[in-house]
Amino acid sequence: ERKRPLGRGDHLFRIGDNFQCLFAVRSGSLKTYSTSEDGHEQVMGFHLPGELVGLDAIADGHHPLAAKALETTSLCEIPFSDLEALSRQLPSLQRRLLRVMSQEIRDDEQNMVTLGQKSAEERLASFLVGLSGRFRRRGFSENQFNLSMSRSDIGNYLGLALETVSRLFTRFQNEGLLRVDRKHIELLDRERLRLFSSAKCSAEVPRRLRPKASN
Repeated sequence: ERKRPLGRGDHLFRIGDNFQCLFAVRSGSLKTYSTSEDGHEQVMGFHLPGELVGLDAIADGHHPLAAKALETTSLCEIPFSDLEALSRQLPSLQRRLLRVMSQEIRDDEQNMVTLGQKSAEERLASFLVGLSGRFRRRGFSENQFNLSMSRSDIGNYLGLALETVSRLFTRFQNEGLLRVDRKHIELLDRERLRLFSSAKCSAEVPRRLRPKASN
C-alpha cells in the first residue's frame, strides 16, 4: 500500500515503536538514527529509492532505530504478515529478501571497517563511492546525484567533525575528483575516487592524493 508522503523532518517510526510493516522507499530519502541517554543523535544509515526500511525490527518486534525523512519522501507499506505468507508461496521472493538482508549486513560490516581503519579522506571517499554504487544499482546516474543529507549528518555518520567534512569536499573539488553545487554532486573521476577510498590507495594514486592525518 502506498503510504501518505512524509514531509522533510517527519518520522516514519520512532525508537521502540511496534513493528508491523516494512517500508520500500519510492522517492526521496530517509535517515535512521539512535539516541543516547543524554539525547545525542547517532546517524546509523541513509535509505534511498528502491531500498527497504525496517528490516532490523524483525528480530524482536520493535524498531531499534528511528527513521526520519530527509526530504519529501514517498513509501510503500508492506505488512510483514502478508510478506511472510507470500514468501512461503513464492520461493523467489524469499530468496530476494535474503539477498536484501545480506546486503544490509555487508553494508554494516563495510561501514565498521571504514570507521575503524580509514582516515578522514578515505571515509568520505568511501561514502561517496558507496552512494554512487547504490544509485547505479537502482538505475540512476552513478556520477551525478543529490546529497539529501546535510554535511552535519554525513559527519555524524562517518565520525567526522562538520568542519572536516566541509574541508574535504573542498579538497576533493580542488583535486578534480568531483564538482559540488550545493547538494548536487558530480563525480568527475569516479575510478580515481574509488582508488582513493581504498585503505591501500597510497601505492595506487599520485602522491598529492595520499591521505593526510585526519582532524
